[in-house]
Amino acid sequence: MIQKKSNQMKYTIDLNRVSLTDINLVGGKNASLGEMIQNLKTLGIKVPNGFAITTEAYHTFIKYNKLDEKIIGLISELDDSDINLLRKTGLEVRQLIRNGEFPDDLKIEIKSKYLDLSKSYEQEMTDVAVRSSATAEDLPDASFAGQQETFLNVRGSESILEAVRNCFASLFTDRAISYRNTFGYNHFDVGLSVCIQKMVRSDMSASGVAFSLDPESGNF
Repeated sequence: MIQKKSNQMKYTIDLNRVSLTDINLVGGKNASLGEMIQNLKTLGIKVPNGFAITTEAYHTFIKYNKLDEKIIGLISELDDSDINLLRKTGLEVRQLIRNGEFPDDLKIEIKSKYLDLSKSYEQEMTDVAVRSSATAEDLPDASFAGQQETFLNVRGSESILEAVRNCFASLFTDRAISYRNTFGYNHFDVGLSVCIQKMVRSDMSASGVAFSLDPESGNF
C-alpha cells in the first residue's frame, strides 16, 4: 500500500506537495511538475497550479466498476499479428472504462478540489488542462511517454469528470496495449494518475519544449 503524505485527501494531492519520490502515486509527469513548482518558485518562475488525481483513484475506479477481469479477459484473446482484433479489443476496453461510474467519494473529492483551484484564481469555474501521468512513462528498457491522452481548455466539474474517464481509458489505446504486450508488462502493473492544471493564456504568454540534453547524442 502506498503511503500518502500527511493532510492529503484520499484520492487527490496538490502538485506543490509531490516530488520524484511519489512517482508510484502520481506518475512521472506529475512528479516532475511538483519538482518544478517547488524548485523554480524561489527563482521567480511561475508554474500553473493544480492537483493530481492519484493512481489509487484509477485503481479504485477500475475495481468499483468490476472492470479488471473483463479487461484481462478481452486482452488475453489478442493475437499480436491480428491488427483488426487489436483495434476491436482496444475500442471495447476503452468503451468499458468510459461507461464506468465514479464512486461517490471520489467524485465529490475531484469536484471539491476543482472548485478550490477555481477559487484560488478568483473564478467560479476556471479552465484547466486534464493530463495523463502514467507510473511507467520512462523506464530503462521501455518508454510509455506520450501514449496517453491530454485534454485542454476543460471547464466545469462534469466536464472534468468526463475528461478524467477518458484519460483512464487512454491507458488502453491500441498502441499502449500492443506496447505492453510486446515488452511483457502486466497491464495492471501500470497505474494512471491525472493532472488537473490551470491553463495558461496563449495570447499572454509563450510555451515550448526545452532540452537539457541533445535528444540524439546525449550531449549537453
